[in-house]
Amino acid sequence: QVQLVESGGGLMQPGGSLRLSCAASVSIFSIYSLAWYRQAPGKERELVAGINNSEDTVYADSVKGRFTISRDNAKNTVDLQMNNLKPEDTAVYYCQGIYADIHYWGKGTLVTVSS
Repeated sequence: QVQLVESGGGLMQPGGSLRLSCAASVSIFSIYSLAWYRQAPGKERELVAGINNSEDTVYADSVKGRFTISRDNAKNTVDLQMNNLKPEDTAVYYCQGIYADIHYWGKGTLVTVSS
């Protein structure tokens, strides 16, 4: 069983920055891949960014150049640095991890981008 707990969401003005963090209950070295997804009101959940044990990364086209995913081995977290936020980034952001071929999800953290 793996628990993932997100933090760092909140209200930000357009153009601002936020950093999300996802803490894992097991060593992130043992988690094959970690990713951030988001779900906006009335929309399906979508992949935002992912990173695997080889540090390969993948990003949604809509966030390339603005968001950066990284693994912090010392803190045992996967972080999402979000810059130049736009109103369309408003969503609940979820952390996902694949461990022993099972997908685990956090409960999500709300990001609201509004002036």
